[in-house]
Formats: sequence, C-alpha cells, structure tokens
Amino acid sequence: MIDLLTPEPADTASPCVGVCVLGDDGLCDGCWRTLDEIAGWGGASPDTRRAINAALPARRAARAAQP
Repeated sequence: MIDLLTPEPADTASPCVGVCVLGDDGLCDGCWRTLDEIAGWGGASPDTRRAINAALPARRAARAAQP
C-alpha cells in the first residue's frame, strides 16, 4: 500500500517545478530532465531517481555556461 501522507525523501522526489518546456538541448527548462526521464519518473527506482537528481546541477551549470 502506498502512503500518500508521508513525504518522499528529497533525494528521490520529483524536481518538477511546473515549467514544462523543452529547450533545444532536450532538457526541460524547469527541472533539467530529459523527456524520457520525465516520462519514466513514476516507474523509476529510487536509485534511478537519485542518479537523475544528482545529475541536474551539472546540467543546469552547463546550460548557464553556454553563450
């Protein structure tokens, strides 16, 4: 049974901020995930979610560094 009252740990919670627009690089402008990562989030394991969340700061920095 899923407990909807207990918050999900921050390292596996969705990074979605409701800005669902894909940039030319294939990353969402709001959460920095790919379309495949967004679509598969509900079925992703906690380890996969952690790995995606861990990659997001580098993606954001890479986009910010582009001219």
